[in-house]
Amino acid sequence: MGQSPSTALDRENSLSDRFSVLSSSGFIPSEEFSDEIATNLDYTVEIPDECLAYVFQFLGPGDRKRCSLVCKRWLRVDGWSRHRLSLNAQSEIVASLPSLFTRFDSVTKLVLRCSRKSISINDGALVTISIRCQNLTRLKLRGCREISDEGMSSFAQNSKNLRKLSCGSCMFGAKALNAVLDYCKNLEELSVKSLRGIHDGAEPIGPGAAASSLKMICLKELVNGQSFEPLVVGSENLKTLKIIHCLGDWDGVLQLVGNRNRKGKEILNFNNNNSSNGNSNPLMEIHLERLQVSDIGLSAISKCTKIENLHIVKTPECSNYGLVCVAEHCKLLRKLHVDGWRTNRIGDEGLVAVAKHCPNLQELVLIGVNATHLSLAAIASNCLKLERLALCGSGTIGDKEIECIAAKCMALKKLCIKGCPISDIGIEALGSGCPSLMKIKVRKCRGVSSEAGEWLREQRGSMVINMDACEIDGGVNEIGVEFPQAVGQVTGADASTSGNGRLELFRSKLGLFASSNLVACTFRRWSNSDDSFSSNL
Repeated sequence: MGQSPSTALDRENSLSDRFSVLSSSGFIPSEEFSDEIATNLDYTVEIPDECLAYVFQFLGPGDRKRCSLVCKRWLRVDGWSRHRLSLNAQSEIVASLPSLFTRFDSVTKLVLRCSRKSISINDGALVTISIRCQNLTRLKLRGCREISDEGMSSFAQNSKNLRKLSCGSCMFGAKALNAVLDYCKNLEELSVKSLRGIHDGAEPIGPGAAASSLKMICLKELVNGQSFEPLVVGSENLKTLKIIHCLGDWDGVLQLVGNRNRKGKEILNFNNNNSSNGNSNPLMEIHLERLQVSDIGLSAISKCTKIENLHIVKTPECSNYGLVCVAEHCKLLRKLHVDGWRTNRIGDEGLVAVAKHCPNLQELVLIGVNATHLSLAAIASNCLKLERLALCGSGTIGDKEIECIAAKCMALKKLCIKGCPISDIGIEALGSGCPSLMKIKVRKCRGVSSEAGEWLREQRGSMVINMDACEIDGGVNEIGVEFPQAVGQVTGADASTSGNGRLELFRSKLGLFASSNLVACTFRRWSNSDDSFSSNL
């Protein structure tokens, strides 16, 4: 297999001549030599390169590498059809970059990752990549500490088609990001994590020429995240804002964001048309996690009335008042995650407001929130579209609350209960309630026995049941942990079926840790299966 068409044709003709001579001489039977011809034929000769490339998309990284060694044609097809590439960005790879990107000349998504113990590629290597990858639209940098502001500025000038940028644990700072925002006018997603160059006293970042195209901003683990205030406030078409574990007071930034959307709405109503720049694509998703933000910030974002997805995670200064403000104004809310950090500042009052004003709620996650029958009954009665519910670490959620959920949540499909004082009585209520329930996970609920799980399995044969004492799902064990794909020297992300054996090995070794982050991993998988969102690069 793998010969070029002309070579294969010549070989076939020579075999045909040999066959005619030998068969006419009577040395070998014609049937035996027909089998020899069939054995030596290349059946991929007639397959167009485009079809061969399509087949390669279903192979894992290892299989693609092996296929590229079959023949020159397969090597060429694998090169131009591979659009995603992940490199171990150590300094030793610099000499191979020209030949590497001569082969992979159609790369649009590139990941450059370097470990802490190694020296990463430098500015010159990054500029070389930007020149060679003219079609690059997505870039992910991790641990590339040798890249400076000047290198990123030069890269931005050569990569004006860039749409998604994710950088973490790098040394460049505000100057580099401002260059990206100025030159990459089509940038849609920006994710920044642990940038050493973003420190106290750093120059303001943004808004830049990309402010009109940005749709997602994610800021994580930054010392001076407030330097992004001009960018966050100036991005008029921003749909998703994630601020996670960044130091400083964020109420002021959120107030500016809320006032911007309110002003845009007033202009829209005044002009009575949809051409207003201020509210053409308002915020629809906000994540606030481990931040110094209070009810002032929550009441400010409540002015963004088109919010559908809200995460309030470990923000101890937020209370029922802020959640009530959000519920009263953000009536399109579909997903709500609240981690009260067991501060008892968010409870029944805020959840009752959500039940009253947010009838479209489909997903609710409550962690460390002491909700009672009062609020859960209101949610079950009014939020008729609720499909996914997680109740974790609450001392007030018992059998009575579970019985209420079982009786009233007709649309509920997935339920997760962790660390709540429920017993077999609550599990038995689920045997006849929640007719749409397909998956249930019960963790660290000491009052629930394995017999209750077996009984529930008998009552609801098609339901996937995952418990501490027993894991019953019709023969397939569920593990609430997701493992990232290992990154090699060259990895094609066209691999949709890579490494199933290795994944099972990891699962068997690390299964003991499956419950450490159960809720986040469980709902990430559930949400992706029901309502996929374009992920960060």
